[in-house]
Amino acid sequence: QVQLVESGGGSVQPGGSLRLSCAASGPSLAYYTIGWIRRAPGKEREGVACISSRDGAIDYAASVKGRFTISRENAKNTVYLQINSLKPEDTAVYYCKLVQSGLPYWGQGTQVTVSS
Repeated sequence: QVQLVESGGGSVQPGGSLRLSCAASGPSLAYYTIGWIRRAPGKEREGVACISSRDGAIDYAASVKGRFTISRENAKNTVYLQINSLKPEDTAVYYCKLVQSGLPYWGQGTQVTVSS
């Protein structure tokens, strides 16, 4: 049974930073490609970052490149998303996701709100 739990969200001012965590119980995250996806109010889901299990390759959405950093800490079975230089348009619920045996698993999400 895969369980993903996100944490680290909050309310920050523009220009601030947060570090989101995605902790897993069940399988080792080291064997899976993990993605961070966000859902802003009234908008479609947007994949913002992912890290490959195979070679550690990382990819970012153009909207966050240079501001967001995804990383994993295998010893803690956790994937992080460091988000810097936050903008109001980054306001969203952030989810982590993995796919196991063709099935997607999502966490419950963590809210990030950026406002002055």
